[in-house]
Amino acid sequence: MKKLQWDFYSKDTLSVAQNLLGKILVHEINGKRLSGRIVETEAYRGITDKAAHSYGGRRTNRTEIMYGTPGFSYVYMIYGMYYCFNIVTEKEDIPEAVLIRALEPLESLDKISLNRYNKSFSSLNKAQIKNLANGPGKLCNALAIGKSENKVDLCNGSLYVAKDDINDFNIKSAKRIGISYAQEAANYPWRFYIENNIYVSAK
Repeated sequence: MKKLQWDFYSKDTLSVAQNLLGKILVHEINGKRLSGRIVETEAYRGITDKAAHSYGGRRTNRTEIMYGTPGFSYVYMIYGMYYCFNIVTEKEDIPEAVLIRALEPLESLDKISLNRYNKSFSSLNKAQIKNLANGPGKLCNALAIGKSENKVDLCNGSLYVAKDDINDFNIKSAKRIGISYAQEAANYPWRFYIENNIYVSAK
């Protein structure tokens, strides 16, 4: 699999969020390659986006990675228990990122299932299969993405996004999820997903 490089990520965040759809998120760990097709993303546009951690130029130890080189991971915890995986975009000092919201599991399905449910993939019912990675916390759990995967170079490492030839799908846009606090920004149609894919978290 050919890894996407920094020039892919150093573009307009809304474009990157859409162009990531259909690509493959891969985590090579303990001799296994855990992967899933990206089917849903959300764009966060930094300083002017009230839903972004860097809104208003906020700069902390946590958000500093967003001001750096595109193509690095930004992983943070929500509700004290779930990790969210983001990819830094744009140019340096423009603190924007794309949240990966949902995956269609592809490789090492047993390991992904063990990570999520502590049982083999063959023993899952249809609902459990659909819910393997259809949310940001779920996909991090499934692909073993956590604190150690924060601030890593996605262009040169064991956690990366790979190209794929699939492009025969329609892209839909909708409001982002879970950001009701963000006033008018809560209504921006900056969530993108592959139409009719069962692994999308919400339509």
